[in-house]
Amino acid sequence: MHNSQIILYVLICKITTMKFKVIIEEGEDGWYVVEVPALPGCISQGKTKKEALENIKEAIELYLEPEDDFSSISAGQIAEVTV
Repeated sequence: MHNSQIILYVLICKITTMKFKVIIEEGEDGWYVVEVPALPGCISQGKTKKEALENIKEAIELYLEPEDDFSSISAGQIAEVTV
């Protein structure tokens, strides 16, 4: 890998990094429940806080993954925008 490729890779990684505030609470069963207020319905849990935070990272990635199946959309047009 050339230096220019490494720099480009680093820039892409920095651009795609996002931070979310999460709420973590201990449930009645002793498991930790984590919710992402900015992403409605994005919830996970774990036996420990560490496990719960690892699990919510995966849940966020899946939540943000592009939807390829638009068969459930009944009306309107689909457009794509880049920010």
